[in-house]
Amino acid sequence: MLLELLAEPTAARQNIRLLLLRDDLAHPELPGNKWRKLKYNLQEAQRQGHHTLLTFGGAFSNHIAAVAAAGRLTGLRTIGLIRGEETAPLNPTLARAAADGMALRYLSREAYRRKAEPEFLDEVLRETGPAYVVPEGGSNALALPGCAELVTELQAQTDFDYLAVACGTGSTLAGLLTGLAPHQQAVGVAALKNGGFLRGEIDALTLAATGRIFPTYDLRTDYHLGGYARFSPELLHFIQEFEARHGVLLDPIYTGKLLFGVFDLLRQGYFRPGSTVVAVHTGGLQGWAGFRQRFGARSAWWPAGT
Repeated sequence: MLLELLAEPTAARQNIRLLLLRDDLAHPELPGNKWRKLKYNLQEAQRQGHHTLLTFGGAFSNHIAAVAAAGRLTGLRTIGLIRGEETAPLNPTLARAAADGMALRYLSREAYRRKAEPEFLDEVLRETGPAYVVPEGGSNALALPGCAELVTELQAQTDFDYLAVACGTGSTLAGLLTGLAPHQQAVGVAALKNGGFLRGEIDALTLAATGRIFPTYDLRTDYHLGGYARFSPELLHFIQEFEARHGVLLDPIYTGKLLFGVFDLLRQGYFRPGSTVVAVHTGGLQGWAGFRQRFGARSAWWPAGT
């Protein structure tokens, strides 16, 4: 586990130690929280004797890319049910998933909204054959222990007061909560607009996994910068400046918004002076290819190699 000290004047003035946890480097092909959320789901699929993983996601989903790669690495067949109409050629995310062996099926937005209904899943499995179903974003109770292991690994290296992470489905934050010590607080930065519903999702996940609801977190919904996967010149400028100062590329969907939020909270005096703040880089850099495809004509800057 690599921890990098971020030398930021705003943090130094408050005697705050600001660290970046490079979980994006934890696995060579399944970086960050995607591997952690899939770890025990993969074990459970194999325990149940399944040879196929079936999951859901949008056309640019990090989760779809991760499940496809996990299937290739473990020898499991994978099926991705993709929200929206099929397009040709495939975008970079879906092209990579297909290259990793994932069979892609497309659902209308109306049908996709039924993805958690047992009757709908039964219909799908009658068509595809038996499969272990991984929810959208890998968000279920089995995702939590893998994410909790991040806290254990981090605690073995350093003490800290705040642990900040980006939130999509909320399962990564839920898992982190189950591993925190009493004096430690988590801060979740929602990547999507109107993310207040995530608190209910997070509490439901921790309750299902541990029988408890954990109050030691703050969910910030004010740093979505336009909404999920939306173009924002302000965000791209921040990512560019962050890479120039620290040599680390952030992604535009999750970690860019996370660090944007953390830096703003520093300026507001949110964190206790003298404390240690750890922000988690959860990966997601594959998303740059799709982001460039969708918005390239609207920006003069894109990171090299994406």
